[in-house]
Amino acid sequence: MGKEFAPPDYLAVGRVLAPWGRKGEVKVQVVTDFPDRFDPGETVYVDGHPHTIESSRPHKQHLLVKLAGVDNIGDAENLRERDLTIPSSALRPLPSDEYYAFELIGLEVVTTGGEALGRIADIMSTAGNDIYVVQGKRGEVLIPAIEDVVKSIDTEKGQVLIEVIDGLLP
Repeated sequence: MGKEFAPPDYLAVGRVLAPWGRKGEVKVQVVTDFPDRFDPGETVYVDGHPHTIESSRPHKQHLLVKLAGVDNIGDAENLRERDLTIPSSALRPLPSDEYYAFELIGLEVVTTGGEALGRIADIMSTAGNDIYVVQGKRGEVLIPAIEDVVKSIDTEKGQVLIEVIDGLLP
């Protein structure tokens, strides 16, 4: 039986790490493949409330972002450790071989030999590729999301088919 993948109402595109300066800027960790979400004039949400981006600029591996209505260090401090989100209706389509994390979490992982390893509980991003964290009867198994291992993803069937390579399974 297929599984429906309804996105959450809001999806995180960034996380406020800390205030920056005294005029309301915040340091943001970007968690989207579309960093243009932080271009001036774009809208992000905090707890469902919209905020227009007034400005953004790179700072090391983060962005410094000024939100409309956040005009001092106190306002900025109130955003510390908060997610900047977008409504699911604003999701951008992905190429046919790419997936949003919410589409993969919960899928059953099965080997080409027919062994059910468990379900994807989390996805870790690394410089080279994503890693699927699978929880099942073998405990936690880390599956690299690479072509040699992941043979197919069938969201309608709710299943990821993998090829076991040497050293992959405990």
